Amino acid sequence: MRAGEVADFMDRYGFLAGFHFKVEFLNLGGNDVDTRFQSVAGLSVNVETDSVREGGENRFEHVLPNRTAYSDLVLKRGLVTSSEVISWCLDTFSSLEIHPVDVNVSLLNDAHEPAMTWQIKGAWPKKWEVSDLDAETSAIVIETLELGYRFFTVA
Repeated sequence: MRAGEVADFMDRYGFLAGFHFKVEFLNLGGNDVDTRFQSVAGLSVNVETDSVREGGENRFEHVLPNRTAYSDLVLKRGLVTSSEVISWCLDTFSSLEIHPVDVNVSLLNDAHEPAMTWQIKGAWPKKWEVSDLDAETSAIVIETLELGYRFFTVA
């Protein structure tokens, strides 16, 4: 498919493009750079289960739902020199005082309006990583932020 055909296909069936999104850290302040990320991963939930063996029944086990588990949220972007989000992370790592914030990840439509929003509740910094520095390449330095959180809802 050519670019125009892909756009027509997306419009016809209501599919959304995965490259047009923004990330908002609520009640953290920050500037426009704190909404721009290269990628977002970890928007996933699954139901954990327990296996129960029944006495005298050896052909199978009962699998019962237990609780939901959410993956860590992983955000990547080019390294910036001034960021309220990174200040929040570094404060957490240096003091071990956790100050959770809510985060919205919004998938935007062609009018730059949220078409779908994941509302992440109680996010806290778990890991901050900077890509390797290499004098033999001309790559942009990428920072990766890993957040733990309680749960998310989709609006």
